[in-house]
Amino acid sequence: MSAPAPSPLAIVDAEPVPRQEEVLTDAALAFVAALHQRFTPRRDELLALRRQRRAEIARTGTLDFLPETAHIREGDWTVAPAPAALDDRRVEITGPTDRKMTINALNSGAKVWLADFEDASAPTWENVVLGQLNLIDAYERRIDFSTPEGKSYALRPAEELATVVTRPRGWHLDERHLRIDGSAVPGALVDFGLYFFHNAQRLLDLGKGPYFYLPKTESHLEARLWNDIFAFAQDYAGIPQGTIRATVLIETITAAYEMDEILYELRDHASGLNAGRWDYLFSIVKNFRDGGARFVLPDRNAVTMTAPFMRAYTELLVRTCHKRGAHAIGGMAAFIPSRRDPEVNAKALEKVKADKDREAADGFDGSWVAHPDLVPVARASFDAVLGARPNQKDRLREDVRVTADQLIDIASLDARPTYEGLRNAVQVATRYIEAWLRGLGAVAIFNLMEDAATAEISRSQIWQWINAGVVFENGEKATPELARRVADEELAAIREEIGEEAFTAGRWQQAHDLLLKVALDEDYADFLTLPAYELLES
Repeated sequence: MSAPAPSPLAIVDAEPVPRQEEVLTDAALAFVAALHQRFTPRRDELLALRRQRRAEIARTGTLDFLPETAHIREGDWTVAPAPAALDDRRVEITGPTDRKMTINALNSGAKVWLADFEDASAPTWENVVLGQLNLIDAYERRIDFSTPEGKSYALRPAEELATVVTRPRGWHLDERHLRIDGSAVPGALVDFGLYFFHNAQRLLDLGKGPYFYLPKTESHLEARLWNDIFAFAQDYAGIPQGTIRATVLIETITAAYEMDEILYELRDHASGLNAGRWDYLFSIVKNFRDGGARFVLPDRNAVTMTAPFMRAYTELLVRTCHKRGAHAIGGMAAFIPSRRDPEVNAKALEKVKADKDREAADGFDGSWVAHPDLVPVARASFDAVLGARPNQKDRLREDVRVTADQLIDIASLDARPTYEGLRNAVQVATRYIEAWLRGLGAVAIFNLMEDAATAEISRSQIWQWINAGVVFENGEKATPELARRVADEELAAIREEIGEEAFTAGRWQQAHDLLLKVALDEDYADFLTLPAYELLES
């Protein structure tokens, strides 16, 4: 890359991070500034379009496939062939880019590591900068890690390492520490820009490329913006068009109606779609939150992937991907094996196996896990279907016919919200938010690895149940007063469980207060992480 003029970007209100000068070089910041100046205005327009579309959903109470893009859905086209490093994706592990996770994920035996700057990473300045540094160090094979107890971690031989697919932050989040003329740079452009600038050529030299997961996409127009960013970045770096590959998470209800269009916009850079369960449910609640009883979701753990509207979503995803020559990647196995409770392990692993067996049988080409111990479980499910083949994109699933109504047929569910579901939502959200405010984005809660999507669905369900006047099986009605009582009881239980000293040292009261704010405010916050970011200390 040519040496540009000094960047107009200013680093604001940020304590220096060790070795940050290796990441925040003048040339890298100039590239991020160029992205910001060229593409942030369109990002802003697309965020405004999100609000307009949500208003339309509130007015009509429905969604449909877009009539103006019918020719794309009916057209005969495919995406670019997968590069060799992304042809076999039967198991993908997810996690933040801290140093220990970087080594463990690359060594895990998974085909792909989703290196996460988004929902599994709280966006402290340290996490943003050191996450980039850890990836650079990994590619340069100069990364190691030792615990205070003396346990050491180092990389396996290169041919055994997972392929990295990096997930930048969603379009809605800004990076307050990087500004031009007082304007914050979108976190997505910071994460993408720094990673691409430093690693595109390194990855090509390793026989791979800069690969990305794109989160929280709500329309094909947002996919078009990413495609334009990719084209610009590749020209800027002087590397061939199509070197970048992107997998889009279909984790919003609006994107589910535009899968074909999203792949079409990214067709030279597309490598697949992924079914993101918790954010998908969060998006349904968010968009149809005032749609009445027929859109009220039961307890989140009662909404399995076999629910009719979830089956419609996943089967449409597989059919769409394979028709277009793209990979279909399944959902998350969030269970964390316990070394203390073999019975819990056995039951959970049985559920994980059943989930991955179902995905493999449905035609998915791979799936996600959150813990290295689950890699062999998921791999066995896909090995049984794939054998030596890298994927099953030849399964076109022409038997699948999904209507617009089926995708939002929430009323087909038997289950109803329960009082215990309310308590669990409060418990999980409180624990997650507290950890997030301390800079942790991937948090073990009740034997599950939770990220921001879990907190989003939890607080959104509390909001929805109260708004809809749900009456639980014990006769209690969902009200702000009940939510406050349960939240206060939970806070007291945590204080007793961990002790006064640990409670005071944590961010528990702030977590409790923020949960109640986003769960009870009449003006529903689009994303919990927006007000939470204001409370993040760095």
